[in-house]
Amino acid sequence: MARAVWPLLHDRPIVSVSILPLAGQPIQRNLLADTGAGTAKVGFDLLLEVNDCLACRRVSAKPVVLGGAYSGTFPVFVIRVQILSLGFDRLVRSVGVPQIPAGFGGIAGFRFLSRFTYGNFGVSNQFGLE
Repeated sequence: MARAVWPLLHDRPIVSVSILPLAGQPIQRNLLADTGAGTAKVGFDLLLEVNDCLACRRVSAKPVVLGGAYSGTFPVFVIRVQILSLGFDRLVRSVGVPQIPAGFGGIAGFRFLSRFTYGNFGVSNQFGLE
């Protein structure tokens, strides 16, 4: 099985993805890997800045109501995401938020991460998916 690993960023786990805008080159984003962001049944996979979502949206989906770090009603967009080293190229749902944690390009929530086996695979300063 293919495995992709990334060094921790600011001592936190990341997943590096490409998001594909409707026009132009893919956009690289290092997403905070946060298993506490949503549940397996929540209506989104990622949280990205709303401008990234607007550039990459295929369609808009039903808005979601969030609590916790992001409280309120937020738009959801269907965007194309790739992790080429894993052969991952899918449409996923992303919540458009006004700002994301400093130093990161967004958040990969539990619904996205649970598509993979994930962890540090025995190396404490990395995070990976397979």
